[in-house]
Amino acid sequence: MIGTRIDPGILRRVLGQFATGIVVVTAHTDDGLPVGMTVNSFCSVSLEPPLVLFCVSRASRLHPVFTAAPAFAVNVLGEAQRELSLAFARPGLDRFGTLSHRSGAGGVPLLPGALAVVTCTTASVTEAGDHDIVLGRVTELDCDPRSLADPLVFYGGAYRRLASRHADWWTAFS
Repeated sequence: MIGTRIDPGILRRVLGQFATGIVVVTAHTDDGLPVGMTVNSFCSVSLEPPLVLFCVSRASRLHPVFTAAPAFAVNVLGEAQRELSLAFARPGLDRFGTLSHRSGAGGVPLLPGALAVVTCTTASVTEAGDHDIVLGRVTELDCDPRSLADPLVFYGGAYRRLASRHADWWTAFS
């Protein structure tokens, strides 16, 4: 298999067999304009120190903003936020439109109704194929432990529902 060319379409289908959560990563431009994009390439990296990462395509118009931003927020979307996910996946810089938001640490925009928010300072940016990996040092966390909402999940190229509720997950760690 070494040296064999991997068909991008097949690779996409194979990787689509891995279910992911959906987040909107937000930051602001040098001019203070709030920006955001829908991402499913988000994961935790380390608990000590607390680090997370997401990937941004070099072809994205937002690539220069996110790779230069000193801070960003990861807004974990709930199942009822499918339209918000779609809005932030569309082309263009002004995806906020009339959406109200509040500012977190470093002035990063935080989306209303997110299941959880992870606010970070940018630790590093690493080239990786046609994307860059943005590594963030976690500075703030926000989560409503009483929320019974399920996360927005993506699998096989489509949004999906969880089979069972996770209502008691937080009490196990409280």
